[in-house]
This record gives sequence, C-alpha cells and structure tokens, in this order.
Amino acid sequence: MDQSLITSMIPFIAILGIMYFLVFRPQQQRMKQLREAVDNVRRGDTVVTAGGIIGRVVKVKEEGEVLVEIADNVQVRILKATISEVRAKAAPADAKADN
Repeated sequence: MDQSLITSMIPFIAILGIMYFLVFRPQQQRMKQLREAVDNVRRGDTVVTAGGIIGRVVKVKEEGEVLVEIADNVQVRILKATISEVRAKAAPADAKADN
C-alpha cells in the first residue's frame, strides 16, 4: 500500500473513534438505562409517554401494557414501548419547572 494513503486514513479513523466515545457510546448507555427503567416500572411510578402524556401507573400488565391514570378517574392503557421517561414515586420536582 502507498504510504500517503495510510497517512490520509489516520485522521479519518481518529474522527470515527472520537465520535464513538462522544456520541454513540453515551447514547447506547442512555437507551440501556431507559430500557431497564421501563422493564422495572411499578405501580405508583410517574411515567411520560412518547406523546407527552404524564400519568401515574395504576397497574402493570403482563402483555407489555401499563394502565396509567392521567386524571382523576381517567385511566388509559399504553404500551411499555411508548414510555419515554420513568420518574420514581419519590422523585422531587425540578426547581427549574417551578419558575
């Protein structure tokens, strides 16, 4: 192989390595944490769906569904796959959200 070809490939390989450690790896870790949180969702947890609906888990069903109360006496069935965030029962509210 030509020496100039190898030296021109080194910056490209370095950029790919940096992209992996700064972008792809953290994203994979966040997805793994979300997947674990969704798998361990319990009654009483507050969840946010992909559509932006916030509710409290009333019942976790075996079929991959969750019964969520979004208002007083208003319950909806959602798929676990549509949960985008799980907040524990005792999670404090953000200080920024109060302002």
